[in-house]
Order: sequence, then structure tokens, then C-alpha cells
Amino acid sequence: MRKREPISKIMSDNVITLNSNDDLTTAEELFKTHQIRHIPIVQGQKVIGMLSHTDLMRVSYAETVEEFETEVDVVLNSVFTIEQVMTKNVVTIEKTNTIREVAEILAAREFHALPVVEEGELIGIVTTTDLIQFLLKQY
Repeated sequence: MRKREPISKIMSDNVITLNSNDDLTTAEELFKTHQIRHIPIVQGQKVIGMLSHTDLMRVSYAETVEEFETEVDVVLNSVFTIEQVMTKNVVTIEKTNTIREVAEILAAREFHALPVVEEGELIGIVTTTDLIQFLLKQY
């Protein structure tokens, strides 16, 4: 197994982002369109939060009331903002952190994704799926 491999080797650098002024319908569309589960919320290139699909589902009624989905989206957006739903005080990692260090953070903190930054600016994201795919390649 390769040791001391930087996380930049397995991170995704084509990151879908939102800002706190975007609405939750836009977030839901991005989750579906790109088949992703986590979206960093940015101000410029600085990470100010993280929105997960699970966060959205916690406040959404769309899964239980499919026939009224359009009306639910309107209600959802009039009641909640991204800033209210997102996780704040996000843990970020540097692109030079090792894969092992990131695995330890993900395991200890029970996160499923971490934004990767360089000099405070978002440059990527790493997920538990990225980590599992890396480990599978080792066997």
C-alpha cells in the first residue's frame, strides 16, 4: 500500500458549489443531476458551509408527498434557506494531507465528505466513496 500519498491524488477537483443566496430547489436539482451527496457552500472561493443530501431530506417533505412535489418545493424554499440547513464550521483539509490522515478524520468524526482547500480556497472535495475506491485499487 502506498503510504504518505497526498489526498490530492484521489480528491475530485471538479466541485459543484452553491452560495448561501441560492435556494434549496437549486440544491436539490444539483444533487439529482450530478448524482452527488455533498455540496460545499462558498463565499467566493472560501468554504462557509456544507450541505448534504441528508440535510435537505431532513427538511423536505418531497419524498413523502410526491404528487404535491412542486408545492412542497415552494413551501420548502419559503420556509428554509441554505444557510439555515447547511452545516457551519466545516472541517477542511489541505491538499497535502495524506490519504491516511483524511481517513482518520472521516472515521473519527463520522463525516462523509471533506472540502479540500489550498491557502483557504476550495480546490476539491474528498468523499468516503473516493477513499473506498482508492483502497479497492490496493487489492
